[in-house]
Amino acid sequence: MGNETINAIFASALTLLVSSTAEAQGRKSSQYSDGVYTATGEYGGQPSPITVKATLTDGVITALTITPHAYVPESLELQWRFAAAVPTVVIGKPIDQVKVGKLAGSSGTPKGFNDAIEQIKRQAARKG
Repeated sequence: MGNETINAIFASALTLLVSSTAEAQGRKSSQYSDGVYTATGEYGGQPSPITVKATLTDGVITALTITPHAYVPESLELQWRFAAAVPTVVIGKPIDQVKVGKLAGSSGTPKGFNDAIEQIKRQAARKG
């Protein structure tokens, strides 16, 4: 067999492999419906709420907005710092892999954020 024949066979096999992989990925469906979801998580003894707005595409967080609601100035400052830092940590990740800990100096705010993410997962869950 000449090199041209071998190359043609290899190219055909590679094309078949790539198209099969793309087809399989296209069939793969998320357990979550695409959309924009909003939830308010609670944490702390006062309590301190924080609102999370997440856009899901194929179960992956593609956009995120955090709205702080703390009344105590120090808590509000921590929430704002958390709100600025968390998108870089979670955007692009599957929602099932999102659970944050202490971030940007805030140890309480992540509890409210994680609570909101759990609510969003329940909202977005496919029925069926």
